[in-house]
Amino acid sequence: MTPTLSSRLQTLVRIAQAAGVVVMRHYAAGAQARVKADCSPVTDADEEAERLILAELAAAFPGVPLVAEEEAAAGRIAGVAAHFFLVDPVDGTKEFIKRTGEFTVNIGEVQDGVPVAGVVFAPAIERLFVGALGEGAFELSGGVLKSIAARKPPDDGLIAVSSKSHPDAQTDALLGSMNIKGRINAGSSLKFCLVAAGEADIYPRAGRTMEWDTAAGDAVLRAAGGDVSNWDYTPFTYGKPEFENGPFIARGR
Repeated sequence: MTPTLSSRLQTLVRIAQAAGVVVMRHYAAGAQARVKADCSPVTDADEEAERLILAELAAAFPGVPLVAEEEAAAGRIAGVAAHFFLVDPVDGTKEFIKRTGEFTVNIGEVQDGVPVAGVVFAPAIERLFVGALGEGAFELSGGVLKSIAARKPPDDGLIAVSSKSHPDAQTDALLGSMNIKGRINAGSSLKFCLVAAGEADIYPRAGRTMEWDTAAGDAVLRAAGGDVSNWDYTPFTYGKPEFENGPFIARGR
């Protein structure tokens, strides 16, 4: 039986796909990067897609606070309550600039510090992942929607996924202490989604990330039966000061 999405997830998918059209228009035209105050890159694609996402979310979920990467970079950070959204219009801007295709549109919904729903759309490679706690996780590719689930760790070793643009020694040291039989390098929130889809088993990250980088993929992984924790295995939560993450480990079942 072909799965169906709830109206809430259908809305998130629709918004992410619309933003993906904007992003791909700039991608095709060869968007030029600028440097923000924190030395990270930004393009017109980030800014236009974010405006679209925020307008659509405000219309679909009136009154729910919206926190978005480019708005935050401009000093416009919404005060959040128990329920809010985190938006990264182009996660993996470096991959966007390098034209690897491994960049995503991220929309994550948070309730009481927990990512309860999210959509991760990689428009250049036409893979979309969406999920919600209590509803399950799904991949939409080639117009076909299928259920996905994180897998139990294989007896012969783990497949680890790590950052393509942000390697770090602490992550490498952790993986070196584990029974790792293979590694995949990937960009953006696709790393969470590969674990959610059972294509990898673990994704540790010691380097700096922001909550809008992780909330959507985290939500998909949790909906698929996986888990995300701090480096010391305590709960990984959202709504932290300045929306900055500490080191985390994402894993399958």
